[in-house]
Formats: sequence, C-alpha cells, structure tokens
Amino acid sequence: MNTMKNDDIREKVRQAYGKVAASGASGCGCAAPSCCNGAVNATDLAMGLGYSAEDIAAVPEGANMGLGCGNPGAIASLKPGETVLDLGSGGGFDCFLAGRAVGDSGQVIGVDMTPEMVAKARRNAEQLGAENVEFRLGELENLPVADGTVDVVISNCVINLSPDKERVFKEVVRVLKPGGRVAISDVVATAEMPDTIRNDPLMLAGCIAGAVSVSSLEAMMKRAGFKNIRIQPRVESRAFIRDWMPGSRAEEYVASAVIEAVKPPA
Repeated sequence: MNTMKNDDIREKVRQAYGKVAASGASGCGCAAPSCCNGAVNATDLAMGLGYSAEDIAAVPEGANMGLGCGNPGAIASLKPGETVLDLGSGGGFDCFLAGRAVGDSGQVIGVDMTPEMVAKARRNAEQLGAENVEFRLGELENLPVADGTVDVVISNCVINLSPDKERVFKEVVRVLKPGGRVAISDVVATAEMPDTIRNDPLMLAGCIAGAVSVSSLEAMMKRAGFKNIRIQPRVESRAFIRDWMPGSRAEEYVASAVIEAVKPPA
C-alpha cells in the first residue's frame, strides 16, 4: 500500500467490489470470490459468524454476499426507534437485520462507495419492502450524513479497506449523536506484514493488506474523539481467514476483531 496513492486504492477497491456486485457471486469472508477456493458458501460463513438461520431467511436472496468477518448487529444492542448507519453496506444484509431491530420508528442508512452495490442493495430493499432502510452512494471518508443524527454506527469488515482510516473515524464521530456508539467487526494486524503482502492490490481488496495493529487503531479512534474504546481480536477467526486467500498465510498476519466505542455525551 505504501506505493499506492489514496485515490488509486479507492479505485482498485471500488472495481473489485463492483465486479462482485455485478456477478452476483459471493465471497468467503471479506475476500472477494476471486480469492477463494469455493469451499465455503455465504450461508455457511454467516452461520459461522454467529448469524442465525432466521437472520439469513429474513433477507432477500443475494443480500448476504459472504463478505463479512463478524456480526456487528450481535454487539450493537439495537433498540426500537434508533437510527443506525452501516459503513460499507454491500448488498444490505446487516442493514436489513438492523431494520428489523429498530422497527418502523427507527431508520437504517447504508453507505457504500460502489455504485453496483448501492443499486443491488436498493433492489433488495424494494423486494423486501424495507421502508425504514435506505442506501446512499458515498465514501466513508466523506459520509453523506448530517451531523449528530445517528445513534449507532455498524460496519462489517470494510474500514480496513480505507486508505485514510483516521478520517473515517472522525466522520463517524461527526455524524453520531452525543453518547452514540459504534459496533464494528473488522480485521486487525497481529504481526508485521512483508511488503509483498502490504503492497499487493489483491491483498488490499481481500481485507488483509489494509489492516492496522490494535494499538494504531486505538490511537486513531482516540484522536478522533472516541471514549471507552474496546478492541478485542478473535484468535479463532484465523480458521476462516485461512480460506480467504488459500496459500497466502494471511491468517498469520491478521485476525477479526470486535471494535466498540462511544462518542462522549455533550
């Protein structure tokens, strides 16, 4: 990544996930289908990440694209009437589940920078009749969301793809209401990566090269203004990360983590 500029990184990621959306294929975790060996399907992966059969049955076919590394809804403790923002909403899987949790009095906003993903998610929302869920085209570093309007921000294995993570967290603080919270599943670096991995565009789109250490992530979030930061790597995640890019030894360098924090009250 050191040799790629921010706009180049965004464009490579946008192209990779645009192809996923257009093809209708599913990944094997955050990694795009081209990285996988096809041994794991999206339903099996979701079940392994803690989603229930009821969750999977409640969303339109194709909303679960097998591109996550956790279940942010499980840690978000969503309540009826809350406004939820999903960063990198993809086909809308987590948005639709959040919409069920917050009910008709709540609202869910999904933001994705890939036009093909936004179009796919909107079709899914129409099919589901999810009137409390909407999808917006935009970059995480420049969220198309008003200041102080969101109760909870969720995200599933997407922030690692951003070349400017600190700006993402500053944007999250901006849109959160005072006392608002984040519940994120993402990958963190657990060991120093060789340049052959760090500078590989395929490894970047596969949610490996863009991962940063827990200490770096915590420092970014503190500078952005978060309090009560908790970042908990899940060592057991290496079992499914091994399937993302078989033979790459990615599991030796990254792990999935639960990331929680709050914006201080006014």
